Amino acid sequence: MSVPDWVYDAVFYQIFPDRFANGNPQNDPPNVQPWGAAPTRSGYQGGDLAGIQNQLDYLLDLGVNAIYLNPVFLSASNHRYHTSDYYRIDPWLGNINDFSSLISAAHQKNIRIILDGVFNHCSRGFFAFNDILENEADSPYRDWFHVRRFPLRAYEPGRARNYSAWWSYKSLPKFNTSNPAVRRYLLEIARYWIDQGLDGWRLDVPNEIDADEFWAEFRHVVRSANPQAYLLGEIWNVWPRWANDSHFDGLMNYPARAAILDLLTRRISVSQFAERVESLLSVYPVENVHAMYNLLGSHDTERVRTYLEGDIRKVRLAFLFLFAYPGVPGIYYGDEIGLQGGKDPECRKAFPWDAWQWETTLREDLKRCSAARKSCSALRRGAYQRLNGGGVEAIHAFARDFENERVVVVMNAGEQPQTAVISTAELGIQPASTLRSLLNGREVRAENGLFSLTLAPYEGDYFM
Repeated sequence: MSVPDWVYDAVFYQIFPDRFANGNPQNDPPNVQPWGAAPTRSGYQGGDLAGIQNQLDYLLDLGVNAIYLNPVFLSASNHRYHTSDYYRIDPWLGNINDFSSLISAAHQKNIRIILDGVFNHCSRGFFAFNDILENEADSPYRDWFHVRRFPLRAYEPGRARNYSAWWSYKSLPKFNTSNPAVRRYLLEIARYWIDQGLDGWRLDVPNEIDADEFWAEFRHVVRSANPQAYLLGEIWNVWPRWANDSHFDGLMNYPARAAILDLLTRRISVSQFAERVESLLSVYPVENVHAMYNLLGSHDTERVRTYLEGDIRKVRLAFLFLFAYPGVPGIYYGDEIGLQGGKDPECRKAFPWDAWQWETTLREDLKRCSAARKSCSALRRGAYQRLNGGGVEAIHAFARDFENERVVVVMNAGEQPQTAVISTAELGIQPASTLRSLLNGREVRAENGLFSLTLAPYEGDYFM
């Protein structure tokens, strides 16, 4: 098996470091904004590594046992995708000792940490690109990037930029990963941070790397350092070539996200939703299907509650599906308490630590979903089987099966109460069987070989 075993049992929490928690005001930038100020693309609010470490028990209480961190290396941006030094923790977040302390504290609590790896591009302050700016054609690093001519300019009147940059952002010069020296440098970085205790990498825009063999080399280097390191690729669409033994264990499952949000905004019917989410399970090898990172939001998307027009019922149902669908559930920081926000920068608000601002019932519901997932191997590793549900259009039902364990998931995606009817014959159990909710303990007994499961609008449940 190529996927690390721990991944199947993970519940991830994505953290945008500047906005989660401020544990050490001494490392705040001098122009730090007040915590909770309206987020901007350039402003800092003081979140740091110490703040994350201070809140590990909060994450444990939520049911989280894995963290995905957005970039933490030296950068001239609050999101830190403009990397200046891959070997240095950004001082506004702390230092290498803070990083080591966080890793150690997390591992003591059986929490894994993966880090965002940005290896397609860097910043203009990166040493090799800075050398080109200073020495131009005489720079020993001129072939580390895609430079078309000198003098190097971000813009030329009437002419295209004379170096390649990610999505034409002048601040993000693109590496020439066809250059063996560049590959060696990036692979050394990958191994260095694994050696510091990192549990894996989430790879930014990996499909835009020039050299096709780069990711096979990357995988070999990382797994040589830690055979249990998780490799997660940021691929936004359905693309089988990226999830396998030569590339990544799992992908950011944006197609599944799109399906659940389309269902809850009535862009597609329940039957169309069922077809879409089931079809996604046949695209990749089974072990990679179960290692997909299933998400409802990220630093690149509108907040799920905002997308669903503030309807907590729909947010709750979306998470209920996420925790039961094959793959690894991921929570974007603050979504568990109903934080709202549009696209960047609004989706990157500071976490409000005053609990009176939280949707506490939503957080409790996520805790129950997480507890159910952890208690049932079927929800973490089981095969997926669509169920009939009695032919009710608003009902989506499926089962997860693993060895001798079966969990039945039922969802009402409609505006009215609905009753799902599921036969014991379809489940392969005795006609007089009883199902018990894993979320609230209610029991439903079959009558004449049929379970009648009544759900309120946008309600779902797990039965066993």
